[in-house]
Amino acid sequence: MITKKVSDSMTEQVYIVRSQHINGYGRLFGGILMQWIDELSGIVSRRHAGTTVTTASIDNLSFEAPAYQDDMVVLVGKLTYVGRTSMEVRVDVYVEDADGMRKTINRAYVVMVAIAEDGTPLPVPGLIVESESERYEWQSGEKRYQLRKTRRREGY
Repeated sequence: MITKKVSDSMTEQVYIVRSQHINGYGRLFGGILMQWIDELSGIVSRRHAGTTVTTASIDNLSFEAPAYQDDMVVLVGKLTYVGRTSMEVRVDVYVEDADGMRKTINRAYVVMVAIAEDGTPLPVPGLIVESESERYEWQSGEKRYQLRKTRRREGY
């Protein structure tokens, strides 16, 4: 079976917050940020799976601080856990200042599924976890996977 490292699909994307991204309160509109998170998750998981992917769920989307017009917003996505056909992607979102210092404003866990042309799920490569932090994320990802299964069974 094919396996890949977390670093093989890790992706960073940078955006400048423009006027069309701002809500009525002068902050980055949450829906725009969710779109950016979803797109980055798709890129990370597609790089890992080597095929078309689709979003299955978004977990634990937490808005910790706002971003404002002209802020540079950096999204960093990496795989944390893979199942047979699904992949969990952690996306950390930062505002980066002119000195390169980053402040966390958001974190999300997105579950993506590899799919064939007919929409049926496809197996994905395994994930090689190399560091202690990657192992911790894997173990946490297993717990989130079980929690999602329980919620589905219970109708949530």
